[in-house]
Amino acid sequence: MPLQFEPYPDQLAVWPKSGRHILAQFDADSVVVYQAYHPAIGKYAVEHQRFGGPFSFTRMSWIKPNFLWMMFRSGWGTKENQEVTLAVRLRRAFFDSILAAAVPSSWDRERYATEDDWKRDVGRSAVRLQWDPDHHPSGAPLDRRAIQLGLRGEVLEAFSTRELLEVIDLSAFVAEQRERLASGGVRELVCPRERVYRPADEGTALRLGLDLLPV
Repeated sequence: MPLQFEPYPDQLAVWPKSGRHILAQFDADSVVVYQAYHPAIGKYAVEHQRFGGPFSFTRMSWIKPNFLWMMFRSGWGTKENQEVTLAVRLRRAFFDSILAAAVPSSWDRERYATEDDWKRDVGRSAVRLQWDPDHHPSGAPLDRRAIQLGLRGEVLEAFSTRELLEVIDLSAFVAEQRERLASGGVRELVCPRERVYRPADEGTALRLGLDLLPV
């Protein structure tokens, strides 16, 4: 299924304004996440439809299901070694397994009674979880929180090879939207279509601290 796009103002009207939410493009079988890389890594991934070559399997690699958070992190594709924006379509079941295995990157006192309990889970898991302020297209922080997930070891290897369905180079699209934003503001901006995503397992949603949508 090709990526779907929608004007930013239309999406803004339906997104929650605050709370912890996973914004993502997804269907019954897949979820799209974003990464930004040096051109050599991005070119290899697009040509081979997997990661390899100059890509490091020994470092933690972070994925973001929220396009605008990726744009904040990469400066809309202008930061050094983040010039190539990739959309990576993953198997939905695999993405849910990542969420289920995620351990906060810092001690969460609501989830762990002691710091030692948290450290024990950190040692067992290959997935890190961070909640950061989501960002307006201008870069201004918002009340809503955005998720990013750090992968290492066997989970990173699976993400990079077996569990991805498609790797799409969005660099030209990012450059076009960067110009639209500069010349016409958010009214002219188009982004990948995203809606609130909730994992199939409610226990995972509770562990992640996901908020419910307002009624």
